Amino acid sequence: MARAWHLMNRPQGLPTDEDFALKDVDLPPVGEGMLRVRNQWLSVDPYMRGRMNDVKSYVPPFQLGQPMDGGAIGEVIESKADGFAAGDLVQHMAGWRDEAVIDARTANKLPNLGAAPELFLGVLGVTGLTAYFGLLDAASAKEGDIVFVSAAAGAVGSVVVQIAKAKGMTVIGSAGGPDKCDFVRSLGADKVVDYKAGPILKGLAAAAPDGIDVYFDNVGGDHLDAAFALARQNARFAICGMIEGYNDPTPPSFRFIMRTIAMRIRLKGFIVFDYFPRMAEFYGEMGPWVANGTVKSRETVVDGLEAAPDAFRGLFSGANTGKMLIRL
Repeated sequence: MARAWHLMNRPQGLPTDEDFALKDVDLPPVGEGMLRVRNQWLSVDPYMRGRMNDVKSYVPPFQLGQPMDGGAIGEVIESKADGFAAGDLVQHMAGWRDEAVIDARTANKLPNLGAAPELFLGVLGVTGLTAYFGLLDAASAKEGDIVFVSAAAGAVGSVVVQIAKAKGMTVIGSAGGPDKCDFVRSLGADKVVDYKAGPILKGLAAAAPDGIDVYFDNVGGDHLDAAFALARQNARFAICGMIEGYNDPTPPSFRFIMRTIAMRIRLKGFIVFDYFPRMAEFYGEMGPWVANGTVKSRETVVDGLEAAPDAFRGLFSGANTGKMLIRL
């Protein structure tokens, strides 16, 4: 029988074991236009924390007592949909479970890019798409810019670092601890700030004495405030995520936000869904980069469906380097 993780409570702060339950689920028959899929890889991502709250956002909240969902790669076991056959590998959103029956219109057959399937949940999937268009479109980053990337050892941040270097930018990344800082350097970052070694503002000021042109924000909080403090005139900020505040109800306070006016800083929040129509453009550049090693992928892999909640919580304590994945 198929199994799926269910949300049982609205978490207060960091979710606990009591907020989740792994239950058997009955799958419906495979009707016309439907697929039965057995999952091989699951993605857990910080945005899912917001879906655990009962608030209106760009994606609907998880429903209490109901299966959760998220990105997944699976093998088609049975198909009653044109264009799909048993054995096809597909990307879909019926994650947090081992099997699912889904509408074929919500599944995408993996393109033949010669890449491992799990990369389509990371550097060749939504993660890479977020990094690519967040940097090049939302932040309008260009050759010669000085780019600051927070959470640069994480899934999105590590891809941003590599795209920026491929496009001729100077890159400063932040990461927590010597091992993660070494990893960010290995990606090509020109300088790395260890936010666990001291205040991020002091570290960024030393790394960017001439200021920054672009900030790719994955963290919010003190990192965003430091970017305000060091921004040069006409700096552009791409606001991708603010993981520092996802489990903290206290609103952040920014000492340097008034520099937005004097420096003519442009802040743009963005949602990766907006760029789905441009997927071919993304594959056209990212596919060759991954194939020739210009952009490398690193995953933190946790085995077993039972481990999904722990893997998810690990995102908020820095347990992952690169993309956090669950292998079934």
